[in-house]
Amino acid sequence: MKNIVVIGAGTMGNGIAHVFAQTGYSVSLVDISADSLQKAIATIGKNLDRMVAKGSIDEAAKSATLANINTQTNLKAAVENADLVVEAATENVDIKLQLFRDLDQMAPAHCVLATNTSSISITKIAAVTGRPDKVIGMHFMNPVPIMKLVEIIRGYSTSDEVSIAITELSGKLGKVPVTCNDYPGFVANRILMPMINEAIISLHEGVAGVEEIDTIMKLGMAHPMGPLQLADFIGLDVCLAILRVLYDGLGNDKYAPCPLLVNMVTAGKLGVKSGEGFYDYSEGLKAAKVSKTFA
Repeated sequence: MKNIVVIGAGTMGNGIAHVFAQTGYSVSLVDISADSLQKAIATIGKNLDRMVAKGSIDEAAKSATLANINTQTNLKAAVENADLVVEAATENVDIKLQLFRDLDQMAPAHCVLATNTSSISITKIAAVTGRPDKVIGMHFMNPVPIMKLVEIIRGYSTSDEVSIAITELSGKLGKVPVTCNDYPGFVANRILMPMINEAIISLHEGVAGVEEIDTIMKLGMAHPMGPLQLADFIGLDVCLAILRVLYDGLGNDKYAPCPLLVNMVTAGKLGVKSGEGFYDYSEGLKAAKVSKTFA
């Protein structure tokens, strides 16, 4: 696999493009918004600058990484010679299904179609294509350049050949690939999201405040970040979408999203991306403080 296409220039998409490009792959980063693409390249540049400052790469490696990335707003032109497409669009099932219908028509027959979905069924996505054996989940963790795990999810029809190829490729990226089967939330989010939801329920029911909940989990469970702050970083809208996939797919009330989470998303309080969630980020990440709503 030489020609890589990453769809979506958001947090996950630019991180995935960064990792492929830094490993020496030619990457086309695709988004419908030229402005989003410009911001993505700027973000990648800043992340590379941090790596240079830490001494983990030199200026030549930074320049080579950026040179390996080209941006594109025309999906058809971007994928016509692709060997692998990694979809990192928003976590919306309808958007993803339409993308995969289009990709199936536009990409070469040999091209593997991977999705970075954090919860949506790989089998369901694959079913809208004529190549379900070449569709696979490739779930990177945020922040992509730092986190080692890639959760590899096999759909019902994913071939052994494709699974092996994507596992080996993930290793070449310096990641640790771990394979699981295609059930709602896979493994990472099937375990993580109920924990985050329970933290929100504890806040909603007045068991403790935002800082107290996060401090208990950080100091008591050795978590690097508390569950409420982590939810802010993931995006409260993304957390809600994943919980709904779990609830709909497994039919168990323990996955029902907390009403507080639903209300916050409805009100546009999405966490870091909107400037406010459980914490207020209006003065920057390092100056984050508990939102006035919960103070």
